[in-house]
Amino acid sequence: MVSNTLTLLASELYINGEWKKSKSEQTIEITSPYLYKGIGKVQAITQQEVDEAISFAQVAQKEWAQASLQQRASHLYKWADALLANKDEIATVIMLEVGKSLNDAKSEVSRTVDFIRYVVEEALHMHGESMRGDSFPGGSKSKVAIVERVPLGVVLAISPFNYPVNLAAAKLAPALMAGNAVIFKPATQGALSGTKMIEALHLAEFPKGLVNLVTGRGSEIGDYLVEHKGIDMISFTGGTDTGLHLAKKSAMIPLVLELGGKDPGIVRQDADLQEAAKQIISGAFSYSGQRCTAIKRVLVHDSVADELVDLLKREIDQLVVGSPVNGSTVVPLIDEQAADFVQGLIDDAIDKGAVVVTGNKRDRNLLHPTLLDHVKEDMRLAWEEPFGPALPIIRVSSDEQTIALANASEFGLQASIFTKDINKAFAIANQIEAGAVQINGRTERGPDHFPFIGVKKSGMGVQGIRKSIESMTREKVTVLNLSV
Repeated sequence: MVSNTLTLLASELYINGEWKKSKSEQTIEITSPYLYKGIGKVQAITQQEVDEAISFAQVAQKEWAQASLQQRASHLYKWADALLANKDEIATVIMLEVGKSLNDAKSEVSRTVDFIRYVVEEALHMHGESMRGDSFPGGSKSKVAIVERVPLGVVLAISPFNYPVNLAAAKLAPALMAGNAVIFKPATQGALSGTKMIEALHLAEFPKGLVNLVTGRGSEIGDYLVEHKGIDMISFTGGTDTGLHLAKKSAMIPLVLELGGKDPGIVRQDADLQEAAKQIISGAFSYSGQRCTAIKRVLVHDSVADELVDLLKREIDQLVVGSPVNGSTVVPLIDEQAADFVQGLIDDAIDKGAVVVTGNKRDRNLLHPTLLDHVKEDMRLAWEEPFGPALPIIRVSSDEQTIALANASEFGLQASIFTKDINKAFAIANQIEAGAVQINGRTERGPDHFPFIGVKKSGMGVQGIRKSIESMTREKVTVLNLSV
């Protein structure tokens, strides 16, 4: 019953306000990461249909840009209400498709509703400015500049599998409120959930063509979408390799990239070790570590390392491992290929002398939470992002060594510092090359109105509700020449 329903609901594209099958007559089957069977199909769109979607978006955007903020707000509020009304159904699809526990999936939908509503309120309170010409030396008071933000046009929003509704809406809502149209390309594993989100959006009666859902094989439409002359801005969340490819392909258009991370949890000798252990385990293993902001390595001072490792093991032993249906924290990874990659990192570390504290058990794509001590710099796990439940312990002897190891990574998303010395916390934070540093807390994305930034290979551009709206608009200056 569930499988048939999902196949029916997810079997069509959404272009120009209408649901339709692709002219390719081809579909892609979506397999549940924990049921190990197909739960639905999505359309494999053609390049011609990409052209049509973008053409419709361009037409709709011109009219939408003329709509008042209150008119736009009305549609977004209706969208949020529709998501909330269908929360249980959408959450069930999220669980089936990406293996997230039902409670976490429901929380994702609720967070998305809050996000959309906050976007509206933020946009309603973003005002332009005026500038006097004579405020600059030699300038004339006969000149007055009126500075406002205008939409970019058609935004290509590409979302990841791990938050298939929240991180999609985090692109769509700011784009729409700012006056843009959207071409929405969800991750293939995540497209069923993305479709449910668009079904809710359809109920909000946005103008036809303003939002278009395209699904398909990256080999067929990936580069074609990115290089399309009708795309005016790209917002992408996903893997670093794909992000680097997008950056090369998308010449001369605004680009915001949210990519991978290797976030360190830094534990000084004066830290509250029990609290640090709880925060680290929550940060490292929630949703099996399939989060860009997961803590992915622990840099701990030698003098407290043994005690911290014991505490971490105790915390891991309390984690629920298994099916998301049981509310498990550690669930099967998105597919066997992902599990193979994580297992390869674990095996490499063990072969080179790392000590398994707990874990290193596997059932298909379900990896038990694995803690590895005495990880050294010659091990892949010290540097590569697992995107899975494998946490390396790297022992250090000084703050200077800690900072050097943290900054040696090619990534720079976030870091956590655990210490009772607030002066030391800020001193270290100021030297860490990351978009954000958490003091005595786990690395995480929210609250959603905070700026969210990645440096180095963790991304480019800034997100966070106000910053996302700004990234999807540009400043325009109109100069009034007065007669004086």
